[in-house]
Amino acid sequence: MKNIAIIMGGYSSEYKISLISGNVVYQFLDKTKFNGFRIHIFKEKWVYVDANDTEFPIDRNDFSVTVDGKKITFDCVFNAIHGTPGEDGLMQAYFELLGIPQTACDYYQAALTFNKRDLLSVLKPYGIKTATSYYLNKGDLIDTNAIVAKVGLPCFVKPNKAGSSFGISKVKTAAELPIAIEVAYKEDNEIIIESFLDGTEVSVGVINYKGEITVLPITEIVSENDFFDYEAKYLGKSQEITPARISDEMTQKVGEIAKRAYKALKMKGFSRSEFIIVDGEPHMLEMNTIPGLTTESLLPQQAKEAGISLEDLFTNAIELALA
Repeated sequence: MKNIAIIMGGYSSEYKISLISGNVVYQFLDKTKFNGFRIHIFKEKWVYVDANDTEFPIDRNDFSVTVDGKKITFDCVFNAIHGTPGEDGLMQAYFELLGIPQTACDYYQAALTFNKRDLLSVLKPYGIKTATSYYLNKGDLIDTNAIVAKVGLPCFVKPNKAGSSFGISKVKTAAELPIAIEVAYKEDNEIIIESFLDGTEVSVGVINYKGEITVLPITEIVSENDFFDYEAKYLGKSQEITPARISDEMTQKVGEIAKRAYKALKMKGFSRSEFIIVDGEPHMLEMNTIPGLTTESLLPQQAKEAGISLEDLFTNAIELALA
């Protein structure tokens, strides 16, 4: 029996969703193959939480825990931390240094995909289309005329390195820009402002399944709100339709682009890429490398449609990490 540390929590606004994802992984872990350990990673503490919710501190020198005088080490880490430090490369680099296998992509890929503007810049030479964008770093002069001239209105103001739609605003007038920029700066010191793409939004899961890069059935996102924001994602203010109501040709096209991005970046583990299809052309918004793993989340929905159970999905991720 392998000891599997399921890391969850994190240092960002996404920690609550990460705790749900991590507990789903714990619940659906194949108990005939693995001993699951819930590990909460927070700024103020790293702890193992047992079945009685008793906490035991993690020794960060070797990522071990001592329970009742017995030291426990881990054969593999299942990474379920959305945002920093689980999705931006910090935990990946830490485990690489310790020589402990983990289920997510490597640290460079994590850092790159977590930075939306760097990711999109790297993928452009591979023929992957994106929205027109304008970048700001905290402290830069805010020239609303220059922003509007480049991206037009309406536009989206987003933190460059944040997830779960925290800090994103849809801006309809130039007067709203400074307020939206302040909201985004609460999540990150870098901002990406993108032109509005009016089209069909789809989410494409790509995983390595049993050694083969596999595109999962595609999900169409229909938000009741102005865009796929936090409420739409987590509070039921959207329809998520799997498989998406797009043609077979478009399914093939957007799936091929998501797979091309996965291969170009030498990805491992899970990825979920978001696209908006405008005039028959998919435009990439971002790639998530630690997508939500709750039973309602998009990637588990897609896996279910493909006939892959959560237990199988998680077992496959662990076995590939250990291979």
